[in-house]
Amino acid sequence: MCRNITVLRGLEPQATSEEIEAAARQYVRKVSGVQSVSDATREPFEQAVAEITEITERLLRELPARRNPPPTVPPLRRPEVRARIAAKSAESAESA
Repeated sequence: MCRNITVLRGLEPQATSEEIEAAARQYVRKVSGVQSVSDATREPFEQAVAEITEITERLLRELPARRNPPPTVPPLRRPEVRARIAAKSAESAESA
């Protein structure tokens, strides 16, 4: 269903709060069809992200250890993604 969400269980080091929230946000985008949050969608969208993040953190804590690491690296650990995020942040800072 949502191919952009990567496996977070079994990562070394463990999945960060940022990675878990990013996965929750991608899930909510996919199931809601909301790609760009507006004033009309912001509150329910962000509430769903917060709840799914909390549930995912609990799930990862309660599951037993994974025997094998996940086959892919989460996007936030990929250098090209981090560079894109940094460039976007720099652009935002310049225009502010």
